[in-house]
Formats: sequence, C-alpha cells, structure tokens
Amino acid sequence: MSQPRREFLEVLLSTLSAGVLNSQTRSGDMIYRHLGKTGERVSAIGLGGAHIGRPREEQEGIRIVRSAIDRGITFLDNCWDYADGKCEVWMGKALRDGYRKRIFLMTKFDGRTRASTARQIDESLQRLETDVIDLMQYHENIRMEDPDRFFAPDGPLEALLAAKKAGKIRYIGFTGHKDPAVHLRMLEVAAQHQFHFDSAQMPLNILDASFRSFAHQVVPKLVEQGIAVLGMKPMASGTIPQNKIASAIECLHYALSLPTSVVINGCDSMDRLDQAFEAARTFKPLTSQQVAALAARTRAAALTGNYEQFKTTSKFDGTARHPEWMG
Repeated sequence: MSQPRREFLEVLLSTLSAGVLNSQTRSGDMIYRHLGKTGERVSAIGLGGAHIGRPREEQEGIRIVRSAIDRGITFLDNCWDYADGKCEVWMGKALRDGYRKRIFLMTKFDGRTRASTARQIDESLQRLETDVIDLMQYHENIRMEDPDRFFAPDGPLEALLAAKKAGKIRYIGFTGHKDPAVHLRMLEVAAQHQFHFDSAQMPLNILDASFRSFAHQVVPKLVEQGIAVLGMKPMASGTIPQNKIASAIECLHYALSLPTSVVINGCDSMDRLDQAFEAARTFKPLTSQQVAALAARTRAAALTGNYEQFKTTSKFDGTARHPEWMG
C-alpha cells in the first residue's frame, strides 16, 4: 500500500476515534451512534429495505423486520422503488402493533421534479403506514447533473421542504453508488445554496478503499460538515464473501471502523440477520495497521472493478432503466 493511502487510513481512523467511537454506546449485542448533527441516536447497523422483499413469503419478510427490531436494530432503510413498492408495503405491515415508534425510519425517492417528489413521498407514507418518515433521501445521485436537478426551481428540494413543513418528513439526505465525484458535486452545489444535508449514503466496503473511493474522497468532508455518514453495500452486494476476498464479518467490521453513523446491511434471511448481530457483538475498531493490511490484501481484486459493478456498470441504476420514475 502506498504511503499516502496508508496516511489517509490513519487520519480517517483517528478522526473516528476522536468522534464517532468516543460517543458510541452498546446495549445487548448492538452498538449505537449519533446520526450526524441531528441529535438522533441509532443502531450502528441498519436493516436494508431492498432485501425485505426477497423472501418468498410476506410473513417471512415481516418476521425478519420484527426480529431485527426486537434484538436492537433501530435504523430501517427502504426506497419508493424497491420491488415496485412491495418492500415498503411489507415493512409497513411489520411496523404495526407498536413497532413503528421503536425505530428510526428512512426511505428514498426518485423524483427529479417537485410534483414527482411530492407524489412519491405521499405514496411512501401510505405504504409504510406512517404519518412521518424520519429521513427522506434523494435516491441515485449518480449523474453530474443530479445535484443541479435537486436544487432547480420546481425541483425536489421544494417538495421536501414543503413536506417537512407539513410534518411528513423530519430530515433530508441523498444517496448514490456510482462515483465519489458526483457526491462531491452535490456538496459543492449544496454549499452554493447554503443548504445543509442531514445525511449522505454511499458504498463503503474494503474494495472501495482502493477503487473510486468514497471513503477516501467523500467521508472526510461529511465528517467535517457534520453530515451523517451512511454506509451501504458493505459486502459489495455479496461479491466480497462470495468470491472469498474477505469474510462477511471482516466486511462489516471494516465498515463499522469508518466514521459511519450507520452501516446498512441487507438481510433476506434469519441467518443473515444473525450474522449482522454477530458482527456488532464482536466489533472492536480495527487499527490503521489492520485496515491497511486488509486493503492491501484486497487491492488487486478492487482495482479490476469487477466486484463493485454498481460503480462500473449500469446494472444497479434503477433510474436509468426507468426514467419515468424521475418525472
């Protein structure tokens, strides 16, 4: 590993030690962290919404959600477009009987206009069977023009601010999986409009440390601005453990060792949920030397780009396949 890369890892981890980890708490098998500057405290592992729709039976999806909450996960992820809305519907049913008040609920929208954004917010509220969504995020900030569309007149931000004023949403963030340059562009445009995002979501896994790195380029700026860091794809959509590049627990421990408020993990079975809790139970922050060794071990695989195809192909770009979602 090069000296600049090694120094970056050391700085990043020391930032974490001075911030996120010092305020981290533990209860049972789960750990809890502050969500940026919001004042909220949430589970450091979040339940990914896309995987909730993968079990064959609705009741199994509901069981996974409720088991996660009963065992200590408080951050739930979802999106308006997952499985054509099924993931939100199943999660909404799981949040009946008092489960909703026990969690912090996040979902995402694809709209690029005020009208489409407002419609998708209302549809998500209906599907999730809730009066308020805690965090609403601008989905797939993957094109250099997406930040400009977010802030454009009659654009998504106008709908979000109206929804916030009406009490439909509480916090605003953005997501993206393609290139750190697009996230940096969003932060630049936000600064021009004097707007502060509450959160930003991006792939954070051990391969990312060496290839088009969100951890290297974006995370330090988010920490500096007090924007909650939401890590996703900690196993690169499963390709890391499937190809024996690193174990699932190593993947989760790496992502948890970054300045992440939440590491969002997809659990489509009770076994995967058990794995997530085992990672939280056994978590001890990796040292800079341990992270450097892990990054060096995985660097050759990372540089091919083959295992992070959400960065290198359009396979994961839902809004590219369905431009009608953007309005």
